[in-house]
Amino acid sequence: MPALRNPHTQLDLVLGALRRFPDREAFRQDDRAYRYREMADLLARWAAVFTRLGVGPGTGVGLLSPNRPEVWLGQVAPALVGGRYTALHPLGSLDDHLYMCREAELRVLLVDPAYAARAAQLQADSGIVEHVLTFGPCEVGSDINALAAAEGSHSLPMSAGSPDQLSWLLYTGGTTGVPKAAMLTEGGLGQMILNVTTGWDLPSERRYLAVAPISHAAGMMITPTLMRGGTVVLQKGWDAQRWMDAVTHERITMSLLVPTMIYALLDAPGLPRADLSTLETIMYGASPMSPSRLVEGIERIGPVFSQLYGQTECAGIVSCLWRHQHVVGDLHRLTSCGQAMPGARVAILDDDARELPDGEPGEICVQGPTVMQGYFKQPGLTEETLGDGWLRTGDVGTRDAEGFLHIVDRKKDMIVSGGFNVFPREIEDVLTQDPAVSIAAVVGVPDERWGEAVKALVVARPGMTVDTQALIERVRAAKGAIHAPKSVEVLASLPMTPVGKPDKKTLRAKYWAGRARRVN
Repeated sequence: MPALRNPHTQLDLVLGALRRFPDREAFRQDDRAYRYREMADLLARWAAVFTRLGVGPGTGVGLLSPNRPEVWLGQVAPALVGGRYTALHPLGSLDDHLYMCREAELRVLLVDPAYAARAAQLQADSGIVEHVLTFGPCEVGSDINALAAAEGSHSLPMSAGSPDQLSWLLYTGGTTGVPKAAMLTEGGLGQMILNVTTGWDLPSERRYLAVAPISHAAGMMITPTLMRGGTVVLQKGWDAQRWMDAVTHERITMSLLVPTMIYALLDAPGLPRADLSTLETIMYGASPMSPSRLVEGIERIGPVFSQLYGQTECAGIVSCLWRHQHVVGDLHRLTSCGQAMPGARVAILDDDARELPDGEPGEICVQGPTVMQGYFKQPGLTEETLGDGWLRTGDVGTRDAEGFLHIVDRKKDMIVSGGFNVFPREIEDVLTQDPAVSIAAVVGVPDERWGEAVKALVVARPGMTVDTQALIERVRAAKGAIHAPKSVEVLASLPMTPVGKPDKKTLRAKYWAGRARRVN
């Protein structure tokens, strides 16, 4: 009986929640309510559409859309027929989207009509996308909602998926300049949902206002909300006043924001007049938050802040700093990313996988059922990341005697700007395409608004002049606004390591001097 002790899958938890609360509101957007019963019916019909289009075990289904209920359906429905889901970030470049379509073998692309032109390009140029399905009438592809409406009545199974079924293939950047895709299974995603339910400091009554992309980390709170019979209120894009109005009118109890959103909220002129009395929890993460601004938030909004720390490679499950652990008079505590979550074993290791004593910096490493199976089609990188039996996060940190983790530096060169991961090599490759640039290095520097700002340091070719604004626009066009440097500085030379690479540590040191942490 091989299934006797199988853990719950993501699908098991989703199907159970939809059955449990049929008449409650599951989603709400722009005054349109979607009840649990309706979402269950749509989910069954979408699965039938996928089957009709030939989606089956191992078929890649990509998604490109701002927040709307169909995004959640697009995350779940492919797994019902054995397919796998891949998110394409709305701010990603055409080249990145093409790379992901090809490597992940995305045969089906789900898109919001606002991205019809991009979808047409991807279908024409990728050589792999066969079907474009849009969320509503559009000049490109077919309307999946119309296709679903044309389907006969379909029912959902009581249970679905196997724990080792590959369901999500999620891309994260890489210091090599090439995105890499973490392979997450149904069993791992089911455990992620249970870990969020028990390990994040969420209120018992869940009315979740989702403004960050639910196709990415903000989606982690959806099924835990549905499992409690709660409602997910969706907004497309971030606006501080619109967020505050929604909290008031929709009686929101929880939301997930990145630090730059919280800074904008604190700076919003409407905050002193806003009624946020129903708000119990603001989960924040994706980048470190300024302790002084965190204190300001607690003093002005209330003790509602709870920090999450994780990464795609372990389905976002590492640690959490609960609301009561945010001690206003202890700035050191406010720089902590919390204690290990249920379901995650966390250790501070040296390069030889030896555990280090409390207080000594080393790499934050993770074990547990949510850890990815590896990187898709990248066995060498998988071995490098998982080979010693731990997921190596690339973050350098310490742990104190109470188990609180503190990130003090990044082992890799990744920059976290506005809650988004930015990888310097990708930008450097674009910068050095300019004929006036001899060499380039990109680092993250402290920034009050973005946490870290992308800064480019370049050396001009002899006899040539660098147009710094043109370089910024070049990166914006090639990689998107997130990757565009906030500033470019022209230097006579770059410090180099003994092996001939730009010395990033030396370059960063100038901007981070006098700070206890090398993250912001």
